[in-house]
Amino acid sequence: MNVADKKRLLREMLFARRFEERCYEAYVERKIGGFLHLYSGEEACAHGVLEAARPGDDYVITGYRDHIHAIKCGADPKKVMAELYGKETGSSKGRGGSMHIFDAEHHFMGGYALVGGPFPLAAGMAKAIKMKGTDQISICFLGDAANNQGTFHESLNMAKVWNLPVLYVCENNLYGIGTRIDRSTAVIDQYKRVSGYDIPSAQADGQDIEEVFKSAKKAVDHVRSGKGPYFLELMTYRYRGHSMSDSNAYRSRDEERMWSKRDPIIMLRDRLIEAGEISRDDYKAMDTEILDQIEDEIIAFAEASPEPRVEELEKYCLAENDPWVLGGGR
Repeated sequence: MNVADKKRLLREMLFARRFEERCYEAYVERKIGGFLHLYSGEEACAHGVLEAARPGDDYVITGYRDHIHAIKCGADPKKVMAELYGKETGSSKGRGGSMHIFDAEHHFMGGYALVGGPFPLAAGMAKAIKMKGTDQISICFLGDAANNQGTFHESLNMAKVWNLPVLYVCENNLYGIGTRIDRSTAVIDQYKRVSGYDIPSAQADGQDIEEVFKSAKKAVDHVRSGKGPYFLELMTYRYRGHSMSDSNAYRSRDEERMWSKRDPIIMLRDRLIEAGEISRDDYKAMDTEILDQIEDEIIAFAEASPEPRVEELEKYCLAENDPWVLGGGR
């Protein structure tokens, strides 16, 4: 990773942080309804892994903390914000909301509300890739608590049996909603859990984007070369509660302060400043530019976009003119 890449990633991660913070504000203002799960604190995971892959070409799927993964894949941030606002211009035409961002053009195959839901879908996408004979890969981001779902074990077993080109990335933020991992999971090192399926795995610091990139590069190369699935565990931390309805009372302030000292954006910023590649004024100017972009372009687009028409609320939810859906078969 050269200096230009590091500067670009610093900007991308800072954009992600400000985007999520603005989502928080819009939710409090009641501009965003339904559920909202924010990614602040975990930015190095999505950016580091996808930087090592081919975002927009490789297939990506994740759970409900999905805004930033979609944007890194190439989704228009304006459409992502419009989706959160429930507007017709949103990435899912306003019918999905925060947990169902989708962008087929950029091969972002969705955020999914069901815990564990993406595992078999990622394996299915990998099977399709293998049948087509391309060198693309399927990347499945997942949370540590989702690994206790049966779909996790069934999917990893079949992924190995069929030697599928799928990379599983566990974003281990230590909590399943409000339950700490050591209270819910017998083996807390998630990368060890896949040994029963003979899948190679590794654990890395999810707060250091250079470490994430290095580990992800090895994992991506393994999968793309036809050697089958790989499991990468990234140790990270979310700054907000599980969702907006989470009071976050189950974590100690000492723990939160400890992780805030390992902020992925600040760590990369300070490294670049120390190396003389940017100044603090450069960083402040970048931040101001991002805040203006989010307000003037992204929020303005979402605010000005039309609501879905009430008589068309079912449109896009079911296949149209499909006799199987309408009843009676083909």
